[in-house]
Amino acid sequence: MATRTDTVMTGQAASSPAEWRDYIALMKPRVMTLVVFTAFAGYIAAPAGLHPFMAVISLFALAMGAGAAGALNMAYDADIDATMRRTRLRPVPRGLVRAEDAYGFGIVASAIAVLLMALAANYLAAGLLAFSIFFYAVIYTMVLKRRTPQNIVIGGAAGAFPPMIGWAAATGEITLDSAILFAIIFLWTPPHSWALALYKSGDYAAADVPMMPVAKGAKRTRLEILIYSLILTPFALAPVFTGLGGAVYAGVSLLGGLAFLVLAWRIFNSRAGEAGSAEEGALYAVRAGDKAARDLFAYSIGYLAALFAALIAEHALGAYIATPLGGVI
Repeated sequence: MATRTDTVMTGQAASSPAEWRDYIALMKPRVMTLVVFTAFAGYIAAPAGLHPFMAVISLFALAMGAGAAGALNMAYDADIDATMRRTRLRPVPRGLVRAEDAYGFGIVASAIAVLLMALAANYLAAGLLAFSIFFYAVIYTMVLKRRTPQNIVIGGAAGAFPPMIGWAAATGEITLDSAILFAIIFLWTPPHSWALALYKSGDYAAADVPMMPVAKGAKRTRLEILIYSLILTPFALAPVFTGLGGAVYAGVSLLGGLAFLVLAWRIFNSRAGEAGSAEEGALYAVRAGDKAARDLFAYSIGYLAALFAALIAEHALGAYIATPLGGVI
């Protein structure tokens, strides 16, 4: 497995103070956007709510917590990030931010995020946020990622917490519905992440990270993607049966799930991951044989966003209609 080093493998350390944009990049803003979106869905779908100002502060705290976890991940993974084409332009391997500064930033931002959540919402939401940061930065990044091909399966729990945190911020409770939202993201993570790993397997192999295609081979990975997709897509309909999701959600889930299964079947019948890594070029460039994996990876992001957007639309509209004269809550 990849070993830790005391210095960032870039050939040089940061020679000038990092700029603010370097710290923004350290927080993985694209990942943060999806985290906040799913948390907002959990908050909107919950049967109670905070004062709007406190809700904004709570979502800001969650965004900061997600960014802090990303910073801690980049600090620890600087050695393997420098080896992989997909990650070598991140701030730490490029020498824009020192690893020790990234650690300090992540720890301080984590503490502020949890404190803000406790003050704006409640201790349950703050505790879940703290645990999700710990789970991603320590359990996934430091314990699982370099040791087991099940890293994404177990570690995926970290990314599944946001809607549960949003729900807990609004209600102070963990309920069946919030657990279902957690489970949808938990089941979505393996096919999403392994699709990327299939066409970037050369990167992971070079860094000695035991992602599924590296540890078990492309054929096994394609089968695992299909199995998880067959579990995920019908389970994604669960909110309809609990009353959390309505007709709009049902339609999005059904049609979106069918498309997801078609793409997963295409991967299963392809030779994705067997041709080696992608050629040099764009960050997510792929070889012709790996396009089935690239297509599912790209589609899966839109699929998850559409599910939670449907929940937001239904519950936001329902709240608007339920307000006297359609006024703002």
